[in-house]
Amino acid sequence: MPTRICFIRHGETDWNVARRIQGQTDIPLNQTGHNQALAMAFNAAHHDFSAIYSSDLSRAHATALMAAARCGLEVVDMPQLRERHYGIFQGITAAEGATRYPDAYARYMERDLEYDFETGESLSRFAVRVGDAIDHLVRHHTGQTIIAVSHAGVLDIVYRRATGRPLHTPRDFVIPNCALNWFHFDGQGWHLEAWDDHHHLARVLMESVE
Repeated sequence: MPTRICFIRHGETDWNVARRIQGQTDIPLNQTGHNQALAMAFNAAHHDFSAIYSSDLSRAHATALMAAARCGLEVVDMPQLRERHYGIFQGITAAEGATRYPDAYARYMERDLEYDFETGESLSRFAVRVGDAIDHLVRHHTGQTIIAVSHAGVLDIVYRRATGRPLHTPRDFVIPNCALNWFHFDGQGWHLEAWDDHHHLARVLMESVE
């Protein structure tokens, strides 16, 4: 029996609205993000989950708490589900990065697998971290259905691994806040079941960057 994981990106933050790269900076949900998380929780409650895991950054943890309250579960914080560390780019917009750090911006846009933003995390190392985290969840919840609340970068890695998209290619898929994204793991690999179920957000504003 496959293990199913519903990946959920955290709700909106003020830095999402300003298009500032958050990375591992601990920015809380704004009011829209709170509303998104609450709407998501009502949708998630229609499913039977065995556990809820979350990045330990507050925007993800607060989102997970909403689902946990509706599903009658406790949130298990998992630092391995944190967003990628963007080093010198954390706290600035991509446009600001292009002006302040043109060489770094070029490598960012090229999705250079080994560039770590001087004080951050390379894409290749980040992908290994995410893969190890998911493998850990699968080992500990074989045959169960669980939630993992995380970040756009983490969902990007999982989506690519499940669909065979290389890490270095441009992102050609959306990652909305608080959508339900379903994957299963059958012993042969990661498989995408359904992506971007956000019908519960029809009346809640969305959009953002990492």
